[in-house]
Amino acid sequence: MSETPDGRPLAVVTGGSRGIGRATCVELARAGHYLVINYRKREDEAAITLEAVRALGSQGELLCLDVGDRAQAFDKLEALQDRLGPVSVLVNNAGVTADGLFPMMSADAWDKPLRTTLAGFYNITRPLLKGMMKRRKGSIVNVASVSGLVGNRGQVNYSTAKAGLIGATRSLAAEVARLGIRVNAVAPGLIETDMTAAVPRDQVKQLIPMNRFGTPEEVARVIRFLCSEDASYVTGQVLGVTGGMA
Repeated sequence: MSETPDGRPLAVVTGGSRGIGRATCVELARAGHYLVINYRKREDEAAITLEAVRALGSQGELLCLDVGDRAQAFDKLEALQDRLGPVSVLVNNAGVTADGLFPMMSADAWDKPLRTTLAGFYNITRPLLKGMMKRRKGSIVNVASVSGLVGNRGQVNYSTAKAGLIGATRSLAAEVARLGIRVNAVAPGLIETDMTAAVPRDQVKQLIPMNRFGTPEEVARVIRFLCSEDASYVTGQVLGVTGGMA
């Protein structure tokens, strides 16, 4: 079986072109991984992530892939493993919002977060899990949200998708723990990313005990911990990164 070009363990991060995904790629590069940086449209932004990975002395490559496209995901991930070998770490980070009040929500708006988050979880995790099972080792971290733990007005679709991801995390963890594979989730609160750019800071900060938004790096460091041997007895857990927001 082939190795990554620099002999490092292989990590795949979906939605790695910006925000939490980019910060996670950087943290995993620091931890000694070869990064496969997934993106759907923003190749220029994904290239910036790859530059940041290389600046740390690690290596990686870009993977253009719509996580919601099952046939594309299965084909490209099979080819990836044929070339580089089994994946050690998978971070399911790709996600989208389509906010709106439920009575006026279109079917497309309902489907969009579920397709990326839940179908994406299946489409990416299932083909990569096989290699982990053969090695009897691996770590999967799913990026959920505080919205999946606490209902949020105007986000019935997004909350449903993230709550489903939390359920998938706990169930899969129970299935594969005996095989040496750990499955956990992080549930970020309000984080300084493009997704929260329109959120009114002064009003919302009052709801956060720490009185500030978090940074992508603060989430990424928790993900790095869950991917590491320091978390060798941690599985089926959902760690909130919320500044105390419940």
